[in-house]
Amino acid sequence: MTVLAIDQGTSGTKAIVADPVDGVVGLAEVPVNPVYLSGGGVEQDPGELLASVLEAGRRAMEQAGRPVEAVALANQGETVLAWDPATGRPLTQAIVWQDRRAEGLCAELAEHADWIARRTGLVLDPYFTAPKMAWLRRNLTTEGVVTTTDTWLVHHLTGEFVTDASTASRSLLMDLDAADWDPELARLFGLGDERLPRIAACDEVVGTTRAFGPEIPVAGLVVDQQAALLAEGCLTPGTAKCTFGTGAFLLANTGGTALRSPSGLTSSVAWRVRGDTPYCVDGQVYTAASAVRWIRDLGFIGSAADLDTVAAPDSGGVLCVPALAGLAAPWWRSDATAAFTGMTLSTGREHLVLAVLQGIAAQVAELGGLVAADLGAPLTALRVDGGLTRSRTLMQATADLMQTPIEVYPSPHATALGAAALARLAVRPELAIEQAVFDWTPSTGYEPRWTAERAAEFRSRWRDAVSLGLPRETPARPAPNSGGSA
Repeated sequence: MTVLAIDQGTSGTKAIVADPVDGVVGLAEVPVNPVYLSGGGVEQDPGELLASVLEAGRRAMEQAGRPVEAVALANQGETVLAWDPATGRPLTQAIVWQDRRAEGLCAELAEHADWIARRTGLVLDPYFTAPKMAWLRRNLTTEGVVTTTDTWLVHHLTGEFVTDASTASRSLLMDLDAADWDPELARLFGLGDERLPRIAACDEVVGTTRAFGPEIPVAGLVVDQQAALLAEGCLTPGTAKCTFGTGAFLLANTGGTALRSPSGLTSSVAWRVRGDTPYCVDGQVYTAASAVRWIRDLGFIGSAADLDTVAAPDSGGVLCVPALAGLAAPWWRSDATAAFTGMTLSTGREHLVLAVLQGIAAQVAELGGLVAADLGAPLTALRVDGGLTRSRTLMQATADLMQTPIEVYPSPHATALGAAALARLAVRPELAIEQAVFDWTPSTGYEPRWTAERAAEFRSRWRDAVSLGLPRETPARPAPNSGGSA
């Protein structure tokens, strides 16, 4: 069956029309423009988000020139806005997942951090939804409803008021084991009186829309990273993927076990399909492609396509911690800053470019080690997707530092294809989940070239460099003592 799948992301909206036989037969991408404010604010214009969804979807449909049986939507996960449920009119800008202005609110709740981690599987941090919702209520408006962007977009498409289980699990408002809203958590964040959307399954038809032509079902709602996990076939416990986009996001399937990570990783619903709710553990690197854009803006490279030609074969002893927007797991330090070490008068741009790429890879390797510890077994392979997988230098560095084979997903549309698979499951109840996911083989593979000893020595020096970007007067936040797995 043919599906229109829309991936509404941080820097753009992508729409594909995908068919199991013919593959991707329609494609459109529309950029969106986050605004970076002083004080850690990151906002988007809701009107631009909606317009990008409609334009990308209609252009992809026009290019495909064929009818579709469903439209699916993958979303940013933790970006929120207030809006009028009677008219759909936005009442605020969208507060993006990268926004740090709720840091003070999280500090006020610090004594509850361990309890929150046990209940939700998440870390008390502005990255997640509830702190941003509470900050918005305190500082912008008390009118209307405040939800993640998926609920608002789906309302415009269908008139319904829903989110999906994977998105809800990123909110700090959901009991992870029950996979349902938790009134006690809502009251803790001052959101006890909020109207929260119904939590739908990811393989559920939530309504219909005429926004892209004839009336079609809307289904396959899911967070972007979980969509990619599904598309890359990570259907069994211990299988893992990393998306190299604006940030880098490593997720591993944990099956029916909702882990509570002692190392500061987070646990979420992977998807709710066919009545089952598997979970995943994940870690985040806040700056990946955004770090590459930074070195481009400094003039080190002309574009991301130059990475492999400019990067030196050896960094000459230079290390980089590219914490340009703070550090997530396992440090959870929004106040961390980037650092270069080991520079001399002989250091050139080529050494700095390689150091940035190795710094991204080092953070991913740290996450991979923590995931392996939580799972109780090393990862046998890491599946990867995203624009930066085109950099051979970055992928080889990741394989070297993780000491793990890397398998590159052959399509640039993993998120959209994962959402499309969920829409197929919604419309075709006879399908098993394995049948709905596109078959694939890696386009490229990377094996570790470094010895384990060399990788361990590099990672030790790199961890030491992390401390250079941490303000000395504030100790690093310890990982929540969450008491083991569920």
